Amino acid sequence: MLIFLDIDGVMVPAKGWKTPELLSDGFPAFSDKASRVLQRLISENTTIVLTTSHKANYTIDEWKDIFTKRSIHVENLKRLDNNVNNLSRKDEILNWFAVNNINGDFVIIDDDKSLNDFPDSLKKNLILTNPIIGLTDEHLESIMIIINKDLEFA
Repeated sequence: MLIFLDIDGVMVPAKGWKTPELLSDGFPAFSDKASRVLQRLISENTTIVLTTSHKANYTIDEWKDIFTKRSIHVENLKRLDNNVNNLSRKDEILNWFAVNNINGDFVIIDDDKSLNDFPDSLKKNLILTNPIIGLTDEHLESIMIIINKDLEFA
């Protein structure tokens, strides 16, 4: 399964009135809820594809360390290409899908409302978060429906 993952507004709630807590690596802490949800989605067959605007600021190994410091184990991690043409997130993702063949389950997790303009083939796999709240257990239920998997809720 592929998880196309944004960070701000998904893993790090965007609370404009509050400066996010930075961890020792200089990157903001992820919300505990978002971290738990993402970890439940990850298996040995999961690849996270970073779509965040921060994606090119760190190497893949540095990103893995960022996730590890936030209690998320990610073995398979990729990112969209560096956005040298300043494309919108929507266009970046559309371009990725135009070049890559997908033969399995995927979900796109983002807070960018412009992604509502995706074609239906992508929009049906889109989970939009509230940027102030981020990824929650309610999203986990929706993601499980998208990827047609049963997940036992504790």
